[in-house]
This record gives sequence, C-alpha cells and structure tokens, in this order.
Amino acid sequence: MKNTKTENEAAVLAKIAQMPEPLRSLGERLHALIMRSVPALQPRLWYGMPGYAMDGPVLCFFRADDPYMTFGLTEKANFEQSPHDLLMPCAWFFTALDSKAEQEIAEIVRKAAS
Repeated sequence: MKNTKTENEAAVLAKIAQMPEPLRSLGERLHALIMRSVPALQPRLWYGMPGYAMDGPVLCFFRADDPYMTFGLTEKANFEQSPHDLLMPCAWFFTALDSKAEQEIAEIVRKAAS
C-alpha cells in the first residue's frame, strides 16, 4: 500500500505538470520553495490546486491563472493583523520569481505555518 503523503505529493506534482509553460516551471520552483521553507507541510490537492497543509488544514496554495501564477493563504494560516488595518494580505500574483520574491514567499510560508 502506498503512503498517503507520497500519493498526495504525486497528485500535486501531476497537477503542476499539467500547467502551461512558463507557469509549469514557476509551479515546480514554488513547490520546492514551499517544501524547503517548512518541510513539515504536507502537499495535497485543495479544490484542484496544489495546497500545503499542517496538521490537517491547508494553509497555502497556488494556481496557474494564465498569464499569472497566484499564490495565496487560506483562513487557516497564521495571520498577523495590524491594529490599523482591517484588510490582511492573503494572495499575490506574479509572472516570474527572482531571489527577492522567493525570500518573501518563504517568509510568508514560514509565518503562515507558525
């Protein structure tokens, strides 16, 4: 019998493989970045999108919205709400990743899982 974690990650990787280029390459990089940032996260499909869960609930996800990649947090993520703002940032889209963006996403993922 296959390990559920292995099956779930295989499903996420298969979903990423279906994305059109250049979003597929961004998805592969984003998956690796999320897993490096918080190795305890468990990848699984969430509403048909690559999602990353901690102890059950999905905290973050991404999807291909041609021409953009959308990365977002769910309501289960750990948020730091500013006392001055009612709105909390929870989704970002981009068409490329550079080292600065990767650092920012890694920090967002770490905070979401804390």
